[in-house]
Amino acid sequence: MTSVKNSFLCSAAMLALIPAASAADLPVKKAAPIEYVRVCSTFGAGFFYIPGTDTCIRLSGRARAEYGYQQNFQRNVGLGDQSMYRGQMRINIDARTQTDYGTLRAFIRTEASSRTGNFMWSGTLQRIAKAFPATGVDQYNRVQQQFDVDKAFIQFAGFTAGRASSFFDFYAHDFEIIGVSHGSDVSATNLLAYTAQMGNGFSATLSMEDPSFRKTGIYSSAVAAAGGPVGSSTAATFAITSSPTPVFLGYGADGTPTGVGFVDVIERNRMPDFVAALRNDGAWGSAQISGAVKDVNTGNYIAGGYLGTAAGAPLTTANALARMRPATEYGWAIQGGVKFNLPMIAPGDTLYLQAAYAEGGTQYTGVQFFTAGYITAARPFQGASFSQYLPDATLNPLTGKLQLVETISAVASYLHYWSPQWRSAFFGSYAEINFARGARFAQGVASVVGGTTIANSPGLPTSPGYAFNETLRDSRQYYVGASLIWSPVRDLDIGLEGIYDNTVLRNGRVIDQNKNPGAVVASLSATGVPLNAGGVPIRTVNNTDTFQIRARMQRDF
Repeated sequence: MTSVKNSFLCSAAMLALIPAASAADLPVKKAAPIEYVRVCSTFGAGFFYIPGTDTCIRLSGRARAEYGYQQNFQRNVGLGDQSMYRGQMRINIDARTQTDYGTLRAFIRTEASSRTGNFMWSGTLQRIAKAFPATGVDQYNRVQQQFDVDKAFIQFAGFTAGRASSFFDFYAHDFEIIGVSHGSDVSATNLLAYTAQMGNGFSATLSMEDPSFRKTGIYSSAVAAAGGPVGSSTAATFAITSSPTPVFLGYGADGTPTGVGFVDVIERNRMPDFVAALRNDGAWGSAQISGAVKDVNTGNYIAGGYLGTAAGAPLTTANALARMRPATEYGWAIQGGVKFNLPMIAPGDTLYLQAAYAEGGTQYTGVQFFTAGYITAARPFQGASFSQYLPDATLNPLTGKLQLVETISAVASYLHYWSPQWRSAFFGSYAEINFARGARFAQGVASVVGGTTIANSPGLPTSPGYAFNETLRDSRQYYVGASLIWSPVRDLDIGLEGIYDNTVLRNGRVIDQNKNPGAVVASLSATGVPLNAGGVPIRTVNNTDTFQIRARMQRDF
């Protein structure tokens, strides 16, 4: 028994050793080391290292909901909306790497929104391809989708290249919900800039910027354009290839015009806008002075598009080639602003003061911000009594020269914290638009060409309606507003803002298109009251106003 027992134990031991030996002979695959996401504290909170690189990245964004009410006066075609709605999203990606030349940064921001209601809906965004409209019968001019590459720039060794905010801007509606006070605010343009840091908080920037986002056009009594926006329920295409405007080219011995040609007044991108800014930042606040130069140009004379004769000879295509196009003019703008931090009143309190002046640069003073952008004329708001004219220049049909438009703006904005959770902004702005001397008169003289009345003209200066026509009227505009915002938790804002706008003609009175839509003055009464073709008095005005209220909920992350 003992020998049997010993043999059994030896066999069991040998069997136990066999698996261990076999396991030792098999290859062992080592697990890859786990690379954990690491916090990057070099560039502030929210950054982390992209695994396997020395680049830090931060993801952020926001969701926003808005509802608004806008006063309106009529329900004519394209008008009548009072309520408005918007849902908006934003995604930011900020990537930074520390190099021997300083920080290498790439920043991307995309925005998308669904907007409804005629005032929330934006023709300005549509004209510069930042939004597209619905085409339904009840949706056209009321429903709009927006998808925008708002930012996409690189910063390295003082250079900024790509899509970014204009370096001309300063206040740029910093405290506002609706954001339509006067002042420059081009939040997205294409540019190449260099910023030099000079110490003690001073910096200087030279920027070459895309001119497409600073044009409001050249006013002219244009005849039918070649192509144009199709405003129907079946199409929303834009194919404007030329915009002909009449220019007198020949005169008889007695000074009577004998020939009229047509110039294409669509501006081409001939040169970039050049912007310079000097800035100082400190614990007390910030200050900036900025200037810009831009060109204002037209196309050529349109071959074959002539009426009458020049110097007794018919105008021909050959003559057109010999004609010089109107000379390019150079618009300019200057802006100064200061921002004061006022912690002695309450932590976070801030005051902005800013003023701007421009000739041939309406977008630089922001006088069009409430009314409309990238258009030569529009009603200040839906249902307004008259249109406000906003061009960079007018083309004088008598001389063939461009006349720059003068604009002025000023804004003040104060942010006050009632408590860490409650804050209010109070703001107001003023703007003026002044046309060159004789600009309106010249358009009136040229209002009839070859017996045909030109559209969008003030009419002949000798006609009864000239004195009551809204075209090219100097104007001024006042804007005031206030808000109340509650932040119950970090990065959540629930707010309400109200604004009031008043647009005033600086001279004369015009037909109230709200009370008399489409009316034309045919004659005057013995007391000078304008009458229509039926002899009925026409209502006139010299100012128009409105108000808007907008509520917002916004979550940033």
